[in-house]
Amino acid sequence: MTSLTLLEYSANAFFLSSVFLAARNNRHTWTLGIVGCVLFGVLFYQVQLYADATLMVFYIGTSVIGWQQWQRGGSAAEIQRTPWLQLELFSLAALATLVGYGYILHLNTDAYAPFADSAILAFSVLAQLLLMKRRIETWWFWLVVNTIAVPLYASRGLNLTAIVYVGFWLNACYGLWRWHRELRDECLSISEPV
Repeated sequence: MTSLTLLEYSANAFFLSSVFLAARNNRHTWTLGIVGCVLFGVLFYQVQLYADATLMVFYIGTSVIGWQQWQRGGSAAEIQRTPWLQLELFSLAALATLVGYGYILHLNTDAYAPFADSAILAFSVLAQLLLMKRRIETWWFWLVVNTIAVPLYASRGLNLTAIVYVGFWLNACYGLWRWHRELRDECLSISEPV
């Protein structure tokens, strides 16, 4: 087994565990995610996906913050919706980041698929920030990210990672369903007379 293959297997194992726990609204998602991010950062750099490598640095920092935030709160009571205006502004910022960073990579590096790579970066940042705040819309953005990531990673020969991201796509569907259920149940328990 080559070192790149071993690195890919290890990164996916940690990241898969982390994403699985996120859909279950479990705070341990953050600690496993940090290890997976370090491994993926090295892997993505080696296959010239520089925006993805940069994204892993961002994930490490936000994972520490997310872990601290989730330590302080309960579980389902923390899940919320994002106001539409705020969501629109965040989406526009993500689109601007996609175009700007993609253009920078296109002009200044040997990056493979700089705009698709930057789309993963931009929408992952938005999804991660929403996840840190336990906003239900996080799962819609993870669906977008995973839809772009699967063919990109497959095109770079990261077949295991592409398959795992299909699993992440399914997990995002599950997370969306589960968080909706938890939010609904919380709203019902609050509205019931004591």
